[in-house]
Amino acid sequence: MQTMVERGCGLDVHQATVVACLLIVLQNGKVEKQIRTFGTTTRELLALRQWLRAEGCTHVAMESTGVYWKPVYAILEGALEIV
Repeated sequence: MQTMVERGCGLDVHQATVVACLLIVLQNGKVEKQIRTFGTTTRELLALRQWLRAEGCTHVAMESTGVYWKPVYAILEGALEIV
C-alpha cells in the first residue's frame, strides 16, 4: 500500500478537550503513534499547533460534535492542511 500522508494527525474534539493521535510513517515502513490530550483554551490550542508543527505534521483530520471544532480550526488554519 502506498503511503499518502507520512505525518498526519486525527483530532477528536470535545467541549473541554482535544485528543490528538499523530501517526508518523518511519523510513522502515513502521508507524509511530503519539497520543496527547490538550485543553480547549487558546493557550492549549496554540500548544497543540506548536507540537504538530515541531513533529512535522502536514495534515489534520477532525471529528467533532456541534461547533466545538471552530476554535481548533481557527488556530490550525494556515499552519496545516485541515480535513
